[in-house]
Amino acid sequence: MQVDTTISAVVTGGASGLGEATARALAAKGAKVAIFDMNAEKGEAVAKELGGVFCEVNVTSEESVDAGFAKARAAHGQERVLVNCAGIGNAAKTVSRSKEDGSIRHFPLDAFNLVIQVNLVGTFRCIAKSAAGMVTLDPVDEYGERGAIVNTASVAAEDGQIGQAAYSASKGGVVGMTLPIARDLMNEGIRVNTILPGIFHTPLLFGLPEKAIEALNASVPFPKRLGQPSEYAQLAMTMIECGYFNGEDVRLDGAIRMAPR
Repeated sequence: MQVDTTISAVVTGGASGLGEATARALAAKGAKVAIFDMNAEKGEAVAKELGGVFCEVNVTSEESVDAGFAKARAAHGQERVLVNCAGIGNAAKTVSRSKEDGSIRHFPLDAFNLVIQVNLVGTFRCIAKSAAGMVTLDPVDEYGERGAIVNTASVAAEDGQIGQAAYSASKGGVVGMTLPIARDLMNEGIRVNTILPGIFHTPLLFGLPEKAIEALNASVPFPKRLGQPSEYAQLAMTMIECGYFNGEDVRLDGAIRMAPR
């Protein structure tokens, strides 16, 4: 599907990092972009710069997501592209011992559930809501294509580290549902793919000391550096524009395989 001025797109988590880079890549090709994010200040600024629309959306809330799609569609019409980048992470061992008194504690279940709700359920919620709108559109080609969806998982889906049980479970779920959803939507002409990023230069890492960044760079086989959000956006655009790209989960990681810690 060619991205041009006839295409409307929604990018969740589009106010920063991987989502912002993808929103910029889409807008550079003329697409009308709606940014879903909880950071209103940054989201409004990016949307204004791109000539798009900002929608303050919490992907864990059905009402919030519905309102976001309604606002985006009122401004730009029904989207043909959805890119899911909204996500969070936390770290805690399943069971740990206190260094102070030796007491045993487990991963708080509410913290585990929050990551699942945002990263997995939130992604599915946006897919389902967007696809329900896409099926009403006329196809763009003789093969019946109506839309394209790109999700964000993580290499942690396949080699999660110590303390990443919740994060890995949520991202593994995104990987696991990619092919079934692509099959669900095959007769509707909607393609679904997922990117598994490795270590990327995103706001999550901005506060790390220089030595920590150097260590992360060295851990990547080649090239020995962090991934750039623009590289994620490049792969996302390929998934959107290549009509034969469907039902795939693709690592984008410089060949890294994460160690236990």
